[in-house]
Amino acid sequence: MKVIESGLGGVLVFEPSVHGDTRGFLFESYREDEFRQVTGSNRSFVQENHSRSARHVLRGLHYQVRQPQGKLVRTVIGEVFDVVVDLRRRSPTFGQWMGTTLSADNKRVLWIPEGFAHGFLVISDAAEIVYKATDY
Repeated sequence: MKVIESGLGGVLVFEPSVHGDTRGFLFESYREDEFRQVTGSNRSFVQENHSRSARHVLRGLHYQVRQPQGKLVRTVIGEVFDVVVDLRRRSPTFGQWMGTTLSADNKRVLWIPEGFAHGFLVISDAAEIVYKATDY
């Protein structure tokens, strides 16, 4: 798995190793031991959400104050432009943002630690997003 630093403290893009042939493909979208090694975190995921949105739908920017969530996000159908904004007041990157394309084709997985706002714009006809969260 290739790990891409985003420039925002702790936000990472994972590019999994995809094993494919004429039958289809297989890849590990999440592996706890590798996730913990790369992030240095012992976070547990307690909830998984799945959403579907039509072209041009803008979701977000969502964030939680009382029960902040870390999110592990991927697109399983379609394509989105995903955006993360640093809302951690004491962070050297406070107020800065990054964006990346997540799609069923590129199979990227985005790690968003607690303290960030998150949203996406659907750029395909429709998109389905699956994400794990560290809090309810």
